[in-house]
Formats: sequence, structure tokens, C-alpha cells
Amino acid sequence: MSTASPLHTRLCDLLGVSAPIVQTGMGWVATPELVAAACNAGAFGFLAAAALPVSEVAARIERTRSLTQRPFGVNFLMDAPGAERIVELILENGVRAAGYNRAPSAALIRRLKDGGVLCIPTCGAPRHAQKAEQLGADAIIVQGGEGGGHTGSIATSLLVPACAEAVQAPVVAAGGFRDGRGLVAALALGASGIAMGTRFLMTAESPLPEATAARYRQAQFADVIVTREIDGLPQRVITNELVQSLEGRGALRRLLFALRNGLAFRKFSGASLSGLLRSALAMRRNERLTRSQLLMAAGAPVLARRAMCEGDPVRGYLPSGSVAGLIEDRPRCAELVARIIAEAEQTLQQLAAHAQPGSAQARAESGG
Repeated sequence: MSTASPLHTRLCDLLGVSAPIVQTGMGWVATPELVAAACNAGAFGFLAAAALPVSEVAARIERTRSLTQRPFGVNFLMDAPGAERIVELILENGVRAAGYNRAPSAALIRRLKDGGVLCIPTCGAPRHAQKAEQLGADAIIVQGGEGGGHTGSIATSLLVPACAEAVQAPVVAAGGFRDGRGLVAALALGASGIAMGTRFLMTAESPLPEATAARYRQAQFADVIVTREIDGLPQRVITNELVQSLEGRGALRRLLFALRNGLAFRKFSGASLSGLLRSALAMRRNERLTRSQLLMAAGAPVLARRAMCEGDPVRGYLPSGSVAGLIEDRPRCAELVARIIAEAEQTLQQLAAHAQPGSAQARAESGG
């Protein structure tokens, strides 16, 4: 793909990549191995740090750097315990970009930008994209309702052009992308590239256990739903035994379940009780959650870990984009990225051929 190609966008120049494709920072899934594979394939990968003990983040960054010479990013929560330390680790290790979503901190963003780090938040509404740009975003991932995990209600096809018109920063379209036709469609909507989570989750380099991967392969469109049962916020997931059981629980049983999982996550993460309380208060303020929803949110990472790391798709939950209904294979990242670019180039060629006045397609469409 030459620099004159329509597929070489300003996102490519900003991130220093050959393909306008971003691998998102999926919790428990965006490991050094997956991130490096995505980057080596020509895309831009985000390392997941949101659910990790801060003590492990440096090692994960170092491991990623040992596997790729390409630029990559780190995704984290700015209102979580240890966020300030993660920012310093990003700066100390020369990480190219920082990814974040809820509760952006103006002070942390300023610290990152002063250190030359690109700031790339994820937003779900035009007004949020505008606010992100005002705070210093260099590019903005805009996720439509088809996206996996925490999601909004605006369709990607409506959200992308609305955000592209609302901000000057490059917009990266997320929610429903898996192939080259989707990439061309995103560019036509005004985006500078696409971001994919579920599609990269289903690659050979993803750590997803086979028992869990089987649930993703089996999922049909109707199986991928939005629920608030996981942590009180709208999440798009593959419905399973866990979600169905949560829907049938009374308030007290649900609180006890959330409390057990919250304590388990505290033990795993090593976060102090005071740190978790500060994070919870910030989350309650920013997301307007009730006390019971806060408990649910505190335990959600443990539920995700069961499925993503321990291979238990029955007792863990399965964050997923709607696109899971179309994914059946687990290619290597190099094959996936090359396939997307080849499909996109072929699609552009077909569109150009259709536009030629003398083409058979054009004559047929004009009735000639």
C-alpha cells in the first residue's frame, strides 16, 4: 500500500503504521503477545492495563517492547487506583499512545502530552468527542452501539459522520468492523481508520482459551445482547448462563454476589481499600451509579477474567461486539490485517470500475 493510496490516512502518519487499523485494549485479552502481533502486522495495538495490578504494568510494557519494534499504546482507566503511576510508566518507557475512556483527567492528559505521548480516548457521543478534543485528544475512537463491552445506543453509521463533523482530530470508527469492506465504509463515513476488538480477540495470538473461543464462534446475531446485569452500565455481551442467572436474582443475592467478586478482585489487584473507594466514588460521580451498581462494577473484572483467562464461559461473562455473529475463524494477525487491506483495495477498485461511464456495470445501472 503506497502513501498515495486512499487507505493511507492521516491516522497512519500520526501513529506511524502502514494500515489504518487499531487493535483495542481489551481487558485480559490485549496481552503483549497480541499487541506485538497486531503491530508487527502493520496495525496499531493497545496493551490492556485497566484490570492489571500496577506492579505488573511495567513488565507487560517491557515484554511488548521485546516482541515488536513498532509503536504501540497502553490503555487504562484514569479514575482507577494507580493511574498516576501508569502514566509515569508510559512516559518512562517511551510508549507511543495512551488510551482511556471514562473520567478523563485534564492533569494526566496534560502530563502525557507534555511528554510527547499521543492521547487517544474512546467516546460514544459527538459531545463527548468534542470534550475529548478540548482536553487534548490527538485522535478519537468513536464506538457505536454495535461495539462490545461498555457501549452506547447510537449506531456506528450515524455516530462516525456526526463525530467526524464535530471535531478536527482524526476519528477512528469502532463497532461492527471485521473486513476490508467495513474499512472502506468507515473511510466513506469520514473516519481515518477502524478499531476492532472482537475481531482481534478471535485471532491465533489472542490468549482466549478454546472453550471460550467456541462460544464466540457459535454466537449468532441474536445471542449478542446489551445488558446492565454485569456492572450496572450497558454492556454488549454474548448471553450465557451467567447473564441469565443474574437476570433472575433478587436484589440481596445480587449484592452478595457482587461483594464476593469485588473482594476477589481487590485481592488479585493488590489495590488498597482506600484506593478502591476513591475509584468507586469517582465512578459513581461520573457514571451516576447507585451503591449496588458500584458493587457490581467492582466485581466485574473477576467475572471477565474467568472467561477470558480461565476458560470458563459459563461462570464468566463474554464481552462482544455484534460482529461476533459473522466470525468463525482465528487467523494470525498478519493474515487478518493483510486480508483486510487486500479486501479494501479490491472494494475500491470495484467502486472505481462501477463509476466508469463505459463500464458494463455503469451501463446496466443506467439502463443502457
